[in-house]
Amino acid sequence: MDTSPMEVIALIRRVHTLHERALRPLHEAAPVTAPELDLLIPLRHASGPVIARRLAAHLGISRVAVSKSLARLEDRGYIRRTPSEADRRSVEVVITEAGAQAIDTLFPRLLEREVELLAGLGEDREQVVAALTRLAEVLQAADPDR
Repeated sequence: MDTSPMEVIALIRRVHTLHERALRPLHEAAPVTAPELDLLIPLRHASGPVIARRLAAHLGISRVAVSKSLARLEDRGYIRRTPSEADRRSVEVVITEAGAQAIDTLFPRLLEREVELLAGLGEDREQVVAALTRLAEVLQAADPDR
């Protein structure tokens, strides 16, 4: 049995866990969770309404997970959802002023922390980005839901 993939997968999981652990203090004091933040950031930078299923595809998460998170964000006043006029089966999502303020407060602090975390890469950063980009391409090509 070839166990060589475990070397790569174990490192991916370790990096993910260490990243989450390093950002946990920011999220504990934040008005939104990390997954909610992932939804709000593209909405904050969108030039208009975003179709929920496109948001799910962009983030690589299920439509059900996006729908549940959007419902929680809507309940708290961070987003607004309306049926699409072009396609009644679709939902258009826009960020509210409260959602924008949450992102404008949290996102710069998050980026600052990630700059600190990755500073140690130095000149190796480009190689790491290239390798991770290649890995993402390989996994995307094997994704049955793409």
